[in-house]
Formats: sequence, structure tokens, C-alpha cells
Amino acid sequence: MTENNGQWERELVTRLATAALKEQRRARLWGIFFKLLAFGYVTLVLLMAVDWKRDGVSGKKHTAMVELSGLIAPGTDASAEKITAALQAAFKDKNTQGVVVRCNSPGGSPVQAQTIYDEMKRLRKKYPEIPLYAVIEDVCASGGYFVAVGADRIFVGKASIVGSIGVLMNGFGFTGLMEKLGIERRLITAGDNKGMLDPFSPLDEKDKEHVKTLMADIHQQFIGVVKEGRGKRLKESPEIFSGLIWTGQKSIDLGLADAVGSLEYVAREVIKAEEIRDYTISEGVAERLARRFGAAAANTFVESLLRASVR
Repeated sequence: MTENNGQWERELVTRLATAALKEQRRARLWGIFFKLLAFGYVTLVLLMAVDWKRDGVSGKKHTAMVELSGLIAPGTDASAEKITAALQAAFKDKNTQGVVVRCNSPGGSPVQAQTIYDEMKRLRKKYPEIPLYAVIEDVCASGGYFVAVGADRIFVGKASIVGSIGVLMNGFGFTGLMEKLGIERRLITAGDNKGMLDPFSPLDEKDKEHVKTLMADIHQQFIGVVKEGRGKRLKESPEIFSGLIWTGQKSIDLGLADAVGSLEYVAREVIKAEEIRDYTISEGVAERLARRFGAAAANTFVESLLRASVR
């Protein structure tokens, strides 16, 4: 009887000790988690303060720069949403002496390009004392050039690629391949034209002509914007609106651009405000850290719960 009591007491003590250890481990994990959370919060606040200081209104006269880089489409750095917001901030700053849109874009959505162009014209009218220039670096074609013609003057590099004033729609057709593989296409639609340009069906000439008319309409809109933006500077040439591209030097000869010049040149010699301030909207350090820290904190939290539950 005494031996059984002793065994029971040892088991009880062991269980109590184990429970206490588990509780200590759980408390330690929660303590680590909250310390990391506090550290991350302080770091985030400091970085946001740094970003705020960097992005705050400059007290010095400057040239405002907005970067138009990459594909012009929703959800990209060159989306109409980001570019128009950056332009608005640039013009609104009372110390801005001139705005430069630095272009490196092969084009993209004509709707997005039109939105940016219209906003450039609106802001230029609202702030008549602030000039607006475009500086083309490597490539400014199609929708990129659509945006550039909204500027007062266009500067290029001698070897820049400029132009491609046209519209395209492309795709693939797999009917021949399907015949070789013995695959049958089953397409059911409500509406005679709902399956238009289906890549697994033969190309219908009626559909082709409709799309050509559609693209011709958009092309004429593009041509109208270029003529409006460039005015009498544009040389009379049937090739200009054919979709061809030219070097920066040739684009000056055709009236598609005005002069050779870099961003720094325009800021220093044309705007007369050598300091350049970037208004481009992109994901900053604070945002990146917040996103990454948020994911890391969530992982730490889950791991802490799992460890606490299995011990």
C-alpha cells in the first residue's frame, strides 16, 4: 500500500512538473512573439517616417520627374492610376518648376494611355506656369508614344526607338493541329458572334473584317492624338502612321520629337532647376516591410500556437 502511494505521488509530481514546463514554454513563446511584434512595429514606424521625409514636400525649387516604365496596363507600375496620381502630386507641389515624364515603354492599353494623356492635358491647363516635357530613353513606342505627345516638348536620345503609331491584335489558330490529332471542337454559343476569333475554330472572314474595322477606329484615335499633340511640327509623310519605328535622331527629322536631351539636360538647361525629385509611385520600403513582416508575424503566430498545442 505504501509503495502504491509512493508511485502515485511520483506520477502526480511528474505530471505537475510537465504541465509547469509546458506552461513556461507556452509563456516563453508568446513572450518572444510579442517582442518580435513590438520590434517590427517600431521598425515599421521608423521606416515610414523615413519614407515620409523622403516623399514630403521639398522646400527647394526642383524638377519633378515621373517614370513611365514598362507595359502600360492596369495593375502595373505604368498604369493610368499610378501615373496620373504621380503627375497630380508633381504639379501640386508649389516648388515644382517643371515636370518631366521619363519614358521607357513599348506601349500597352490604348485606354490607359488615353487616360494618362488626357490627365497630362488637364494638369497642363490647370497649372499653365509649369511646363511639361517628355524624355525618351531606350524605347517609347505605340502607347508609350501616345502618352509622350501629351507633353509640350519631347526629348530623345540619338539611338532611342520612337514611333510604332499603329494598332495590332494577334493570336494563334490550332485547327490544322487539331485535325492531325483527331480532336473535335465543340463550341456552343448564344449569339452569332460570341465565338469570334476562337483559336480552335476556322477564321471567319466576316469576323476578320469586323476586327480590322475596330482596329482602324482605334488607329484613327491614335493618329488624332498625335496630330493634336505635335501640331505643325509633324512632317507630312505617309509612313509616320504606318506602325514603323525610327531612331531618336530620325524622329526629330519627322517632327515626332523636338531635340536630343536627357533628363538631367532638360532639368538643368531647359527647366533651370537642376535638382530632380522623383514622384513616381511604387512600392516603398515601408510597404514591402509591412507586407513581409505581416506574413512573417502570421507564420510565427501559427508556429507558436502549434508548438504550444503539441507540448
